[in-house]
Amino acid sequence: MAQQRIVFVHGAGRFGAAAWPGQHALARSWDCLFLRRSGYGLQVPPSPTDHAADTAAILSALGSGGHVVAHAEGAVSAMMAAVSAPARVHSLILCEPAVFSLTRELPATTARRALLDPLFRAAADLTDEEYSREYKRLVVSAESVPDPGNDPRAAGRQRLQSPPWDAPLDIVPGVPTLVLTGEWEPLYEEVAAFLASTGAEHRPVGGNHRPQDTAEGQDAITAFLARAAAGETVGCA
Repeated sequence: MAQQRIVFVHGAGRFGAAAWPGQHALARSWDCLFLRRSGYGLQVPPSPTDHAADTAAILSALGSGGHVVAHAEGAVSAMMAAVSAPARVHSLILCEPAVFSLTRELPATTARRALLDPLFRAAADLTDEEYSREYKRLVVSAESVPDPGNDPRAAGRQRLQSPPWDAPLDIVPGVPTLVLTGEWEPLYEEVAAFLASTGAEHRPVGGNHRPQDTAEGQDAITAFLARAAAGETVGCA
């Protein structure tokens, strides 16, 4: 029997297979593709957010169909792919999804917008280092360990990203969905609660902004994929 495909979609900081160290073992029994989003790569210059290109890349990687596992900003294009072709996305696993356009009017997202909108508006007038320093000052809490990542041009890429609450997102129709959160930031718990209200499963597993790296998160991903592949009833957003 042919292995079922999983497409992994990274957030910021790390890209490709380096963004998913805890999931490499899944390649023993699944056809795993570790996507690099548009504008990411060691030799790739920073470029603005391109949700359409990322969505097209996910759908191309899925071929006739498979499962999608996405982190942070990568969850935006993952959900867009599921909205575009729900029959080809057999399940979604979203790790701390930055799908804030779905929750833009809720309290934690509204507060984050008020905090960061001035920085997004000033981005063109700042250097990469100035923008990165201010972003970390505003966002990175004492409870969160910053991810060093594997991207030497991370600061430049970060400065060119569009506000995540402006992404063109809709609710995914009937695709089995698991949301993992790290139990550190109310913003992501708010998103998870919203997605759970639409039918998704929510598992808080610790690990700050990288819940997929925890043992509980890895187990949750493996178990959910097995259930979805077997056609068992799982949460549908």
